[in-house]
Amino acid sequence: MGEGENIEVETEAESETSSSWNLGKHTQIIELSEKLSDGNLSAKIEAAREIRKMVRKSSSSSKTRAKLASAGVIEPLVLMLSSSNIDARQSSLLALLNLAVRNERNKVKIVTDGAMPPLVELLKMKNSGIRELATAAVLTLSAAASNKPIIAASGAAPFLVQILKSGSVQGKVDAVTALHNLSTSNENSIELLDPSAVFPLINLLKECKKYSKFAEKATALLEILSNSEEGRTAISVADGGILTLVETVEDGSLVSTEHAVGALLSLCRSCRDKYRELILKEGAIPGLLCLTVEGTAEAQDRARVLLDLLRESPPEKRLTSSVLEKIVYDIAERVDGADKAAETAKRLLQDMVQRSVEHSMKCIQHRAASCTPSIPST
Repeated sequence: MGEGENIEVETEAESETSSSWNLGKHTQIIELSEKLSDGNLSAKIEAAREIRKMVRKSSSSSKTRAKLASAGVIEPLVLMLSSSNIDARQSSLLALLNLAVRNERNKVKIVTDGAMPPLVELLKMKNSGIRELATAAVLTLSAAASNKPIIAASGAAPFLVQILKSGSVQGKVDAVTALHNLSTSNENSIELLDPSAVFPLINLLKECKKYSKFAEKATALLEILSNSEEGRTAISVADGGILTLVETVEDGSLVSTEHAVGALLSLCRSCRDKYRELILKEGAIPGLLCLTVEGTAEAQDRARVLLDLLRESPPEKRLTSSVLEKIVYDIAERVDGADKAAETAKRLLQDMVQRSVEHSMKCIQHRAASCTPSIPST
């Protein structure tokens, strides 16, 4: 019999026994649930491992996840996370991780059943394998919107930052994504992040493609960190910190460029005398000029404000008009092509001049107002 005939016979056999197979699977799920609830420790560990295998091997894994949850396996698996037996903790963690993937209801159920305190304890462990499994679990659970405030309040964030600093490449990627998930629903997101996260974030951003989804998450976290003085200092002293943000402005996606220019603007606004020269030194002007044309509306506004701040350097530090015109023309040619480069460059330069005039007028008005004697009240 040929190979194709074998496949056909097996497919027909599977079709004929599908009903009995489903019944057998249902029976197996009930037995696993009973083992988790009433069995000894060895039986519970075996049941947790079987649940993981069942979900991974099932051709209808989404339905299997739902049926296992309905059978009540989540609560006893969560309880196992606190076991003194390391095998029990690891097997239950893997089972829960597989149950949570692509199932919003299971994610929420796992957290509401109390998974976060034991997961935080697992994040503290010296065993790097367990730590990174716990990181993956927190990442998966943090994808559910209703879980985010609970996870943020659990104290997991500092340990995710530790993974970010010392974990494997995959562990670091998971930690960045988990922290980003948490930051999107927390008004005080700066409190989630320790300034020490800046250094590994900069290093990761250096190594990844600036237009990648990962770069978008990393730059979002760096922008949040730039809102504190400690974070700004860390960015400025990190090896290639400001340069990496400038490069992201030049080469990033619409999202990552918006976050990168936001971080640079935060630095310059906080102390222009301290940060302006550092940003200029890394060649930020061309990328910022390009962003005023190509970026999102928010990125364009941020780039224009930052350009205004950068142009306020002392006369001996300013770019000469000929150099600036050449930079603008080169960018215009890259954006609109040689045919329209002159027109685009002229428009950009006019916009810059107009904004400079408007800023100068505001300064004059401010000085005039401060010099005008106040009229005594009658």
